[in-house]
Amino acid sequence: MKPELVERYVEDGTLRIEWRDFPYLGEESMNAARAARAAGEQGRFWEYHDLLYENQGDAGALSEEGLSGFARELGLDVERFESDLGSQPVSAAVQADFEAGQSAGVSGTPTFDVNGRRIVGFQPLETFEGLIEEEARKAGDAS
Repeated sequence: MKPELVERYVEDGTLRIEWRDFPYLGEESMNAARAARAAGEQGRFWEYHDLLYENQGDAGALSEEGLSGFARELGLDVERFESDLGSQPVSAAVQADFEAGQSAGVSGTPTFDVNGRRIVGFQPLETFEGLIEEEARKAGDAS
């Protein structure tokens, strides 16, 4: 779904996509969020995110060894990755996103916000398209 939305709405400036961490499933979830951020420090957030998502059910995937293995698989500087993974700034950023989500009433993932209108759970592409089109019309009417 992401590529279609990017192609149709982000590239023309209609939509901005922002990612927020919401590691509500415990320590492994928190480690996965920190690992994706650590990969992001090397410019590879989305590739790492997608690899994690594809392998999340595999035994040991979210262990420290598994997370470093994904970094190695993507050709990241593993030493830097592991340093960033354990760093205070990365941990603080993940924690801040989590707390902001809780304050906003988010209770699980995925949760999407389009101009203050919330979409919860996996939805068909048409749900997003309809809401984005409606909000774009409103913005056009207001200008």
